[in-house]
Amino acid sequence: MTETLTLNEQMLERGRCARAAAAGLRDAPAGARTRALDSLARRLTAAEADILAANARDVAAARANGMAEAQIDRLLLTPARVAGMAQAVKTIAAVPDPLGVETERWTPANGLDIARVRTPIGVLGVIYESRPNVTADAAALCIRSGNAAILRCGSDCLQSSLAIAGLIAESLAEAGLPADAVQLVDTPDREAVGLMLGGLEGAIDVIIPRGGKSLVARVQAEAKTAVLSHLEGLNHTYLHEAADLEVARAVVLNAKMRRVSVCGATETLLVDRAAAERLLPPVAADLIAAGCELRGDDAARALVPAMVPATEADWTTEYLAPVLAVRVVEDLDAAVAHIARYGSGHTEAIITTDATSAERFAAQVDSAIVLINASTQFADGGEFGFGGEIGISTARLHARGPVGAEQLTTYKYVVRGQGQTRP
Repeated sequence: MTETLTLNEQMLERGRCARAAAAGLRDAPAGARTRALDSLARRLTAAEADILAANARDVAAARANGMAEAQIDRLLLTPARVAGMAQAVKTIAAVPDPLGVETERWTPANGLDIARVRTPIGVLGVIYESRPNVTADAAALCIRSGNAAILRCGSDCLQSSLAIAGLIAESLAEAGLPADAVQLVDTPDREAVGLMLGGLEGAIDVIIPRGGKSLVARVQAEAKTAVLSHLEGLNHTYLHEAADLEVARAVVLNAKMRRVSVCGATETLLVDRAAAERLLPPVAADLIAAGCELRGDDAARALVPAMVPATEADWTTEYLAPVLAVRVVEDLDAAVAHIARYGSGHTEAIITTDATSAERFAAQVDSAIVLINASTQFADGGEFGFGGEIGISTARLHARGPVGAEQLTTYKYVVRGQGQTRP
């Protein structure tokens, strides 16, 4: 962008360029988009040292500014995480191209041949914090789905994201795709977020926030265009009275402690009263040994006195830290009622050997993802086979759950006739 332009003018120019690039990306052959993604995966691997050096600068600045270690974990890149980014892009490249796919076709009484066909949304504005891998994931998913993207990362991961964005630009050019198909806002100025929320004079079709509760709340309150988001992951794991103890121990420990900073981490453990004495002490012992603080209600603390007393606020807190709220509930109905009252509609799990109860839980819990005998940490587009995700949507319209390439498309109707006129 020309340095003499104001930030407003720069952002409007980005929007115009993105809109033009969206048309070019939409009309490009699927093979060109695949070549760009294959190129990006190779470049990410080859540039590992440069990416890690840029990330080290981000991490050092974040620590100097007093960032909490849970947030540092989100920001930090390692050789394994860079390899994971490259693998995610490879997987997205291998996903069947969603564009032009007929999802349904029929002929009503008027003789018209009507097809519903997937098409890109257009221009996506992605606003995110701390996670530099989102730069690669979001770009790859937008390229696969034929959408142009304007990315605005948090200032804390700007150096890492700039390094990755340079590779994206090179990959687009190598595949003959528009250079402006993916643009990273290269200023930490917070005003850029407000301008994106304004829609850039109609250039942005959908805003996708990925970050903390305050960011998402701001986007939902101020955006003048459609928003695809989730506010927080107040996720529950419920130990049913018929839960297998060893399965319960393994799943709960993983659901909470594998990575406490991800939105799929379990934040509340519900335990059936009929099996609490059998299940809770060993499950709690594993968590405590792993360094997790437990905050329990009276019934839970009677079985595990080491727990801190839970308050009402604990049932509504997304800790993103090694802290877990624990409540003993009367039965499955009480567990479902607790989730309905306190949950955020993100991800819930039941551990049980009773298939009937498992299916009843799955039917009655109104969340984007419901798991049976599996960790809530599987709430991830990569684990769903999407290659990656641009976020987990708790909305009820357009897309719900992990948002991959297919979920970033909309549709149009193509109607073929033979000269019909309407009477």
